[in-house]
Amino acid sequence: MKKILAINAGSSSLKFKLINMPEEIVLAEGNIERIGKEDAIFNFKTNEVKDKRTLAIRNHEYAVELLIKGLIEKAIIKDLREITGVGHRVVHGGEKFNDSVVIDADVIKEIENISDLAPLHNPHNLKAIKIFQAKIPGVIEVAVFDTAFHQSMPKEAYLYGVPYEWYLNYGIRKYGFHGTSHQYVSSRVEKILNKKDAKTIVCHLGNGGSLCAVNAGKSIDTTMGFTPLTGLIMGTRCGDIDPAIISFMMSKTKKSLSEIENDLNKKSGLLGISGRSNDSREIEAGIEEGDERSILAQRMFTRKIATYISSYHVLLDGADAIAFTGGIGENSPLTRQEIIDRLSVLGVKLDPELNKKRGAENLISQEDSTIKCFVIPTNEEIMIARDVIRLINQ
Repeated sequence: MKKILAINAGSSSLKFKLINMPEEIVLAEGNIERIGKEDAIFNFKTNEVKDKRTLAIRNHEYAVELLIKGLIEKAIIKDLREITGVGHRVVHGGEKFNDSVVIDADVIKEIENISDLAPLHNPHNLKAIKIFQAKIPGVIEVAVFDTAFHQSMPKEAYLYGVPYEWYLNYGIRKYGFHGTSHQYVSSRVEKILNKKDAKTIVCHLGNGGSLCAVNAGKSIDTTMGFTPLTGLIMGTRCGDIDPAIISFMMSKTKKSLSEIENDLNKKSGLLGISGRSNDSREIEAGIEEGDERSILAQRMFTRKIATYISSYHVLLDGADAIAFTGGIGENSPLTRQEIIDRLSVLGVKLDPELNKKRGAENLISQEDSTIKCFVIPTNEEIMIARDVIRLINQ
């Protein structure tokens, strides 16, 4: 057995799981939120212990120290030598990385070089990598890229209809995100169907959301693009819009480009349409109250998803399965129902009773549905741990 630590670092957060591999047994997990604040939150749990505290956590280095201290104090490990490898989620790998990679000085330099593609994420991912290198010296560390799974997309899928020199000189293309989640869920569908060449449409629906068309384990298209802003309507992101809207609104409101981008990233989507919340649960509460803008937000949300599913069904020459994952995908029967109802013209049929279940792997379509529909909780940490073990064993 080998203990692998899976790490997902954000600007003010640190999520972690310690996993026994290859058995894939989670020994400990948790998250640290509001890093840099006096009222930061430390969550740590095992099968026997749940520890939740509010305390001052001044920076990521201290957060990592708390994590390591928790693992030792709660006797999950006796010392750091028991940790065989550390896997880090890195949001953007550009075109350089089409697979996970063992981290060395060259890899760190390359991630730094492409950080302008993900300025809100890659620098924080790098910060965590360097902290763990200092705190657990000598252990193998692996970078697992959100974008890597989508590097199998054909050129016709990832290029935009802009001057080709933009791609050659500046890397303007579709990269896609949520790749680790899409890979995990599509691999589960292959196992469930016992079909290695399964054609699957994965719907990762949360505050951020994306769809992915997967053919025989390869991403052939996805809804997010150069950034995570495009594609579906999301919690606070606008999704697909006419790009001319940006300059038009700049002239009308006298706002700067960064202010308009902030509006599109943080004040749009379900929040912008409903005027109520970016949280799907709040939108559903508004629907029950008869709130017209909540109803409109939900309809726009599910319409866009159904439209993409239909186009990916054609792209795949007939999908075998549709899989729902993510916070909304796993826990909102209403959203799944509305999406599948819109697909009835394709012969997709929902089983209302099966659809009532939340947060568990489950078939939710009727036996005679032309496309099987599943709920499959994602597990990005397991994918990270698998890649660490794979690279260690090479």
